[in-house]
Amino acid sequence: MRGIPTRKECIGILLEAGTPEKVIKHCIAVSRYALCLAKKAAGKGNNINIKLVEAGSLLHDIGRSKTHGVEHGVVGAEIIRGLGFPEELALIVERHVGAGIPKSEAESLGLPPKDYLPLTPEEKIVAHADNLTFGTRYVTMEKVLERFKSELGIESPAVKRLVKLQKDVEELIDP
Repeated sequence: MRGIPTRKECIGILLEAGTPEKVIKHCIAVSRYALCLAKKAAGKGNNINIKLVEAGSLLHDIGRSKTHGVEHGVVGAEIIRGLGFPEELALIVERHVGAGIPKSEAESLGLPPKDYLPLTPEEKIVAHADNLTFGTRYVTMEKVLERFKSELGIESPAVKRLVKLQKDVEELIDP
């Protein structure tokens, strides 16, 4: 079993997997945001694995080297597991899509039937930072909510999960 890769190693892994340059730039932007959130959360006394957040945020979209569909999280986690990295890193990659996907929705999306909801602080931080990073630009939560509502419908459970994820991360930063 390999350890958690460094920033430089993560970039090399993305390149080796054939991840598009545009996606790599997005991953770097997400990692900046996620590290900022993680350091704030750690500064408030939370036990946050900063190295794991950095690697998870850099590698969260490695599955986009194979597909740009909703399954990119599952595909990415398979890549990470195949490379022998820790399961906690694979789970960040697997659970980062949107604000997570419950088993009932996963099945209807054609994903293997299980929950893909971010559970650990590190998973939540990466998913949240990804939601607030559009390409390489950072956007407001209001913009993200607007996009989710227009794409998924105002009553979508995904919108409620997005709001809950934001609250969970805010509690880590400002308890």
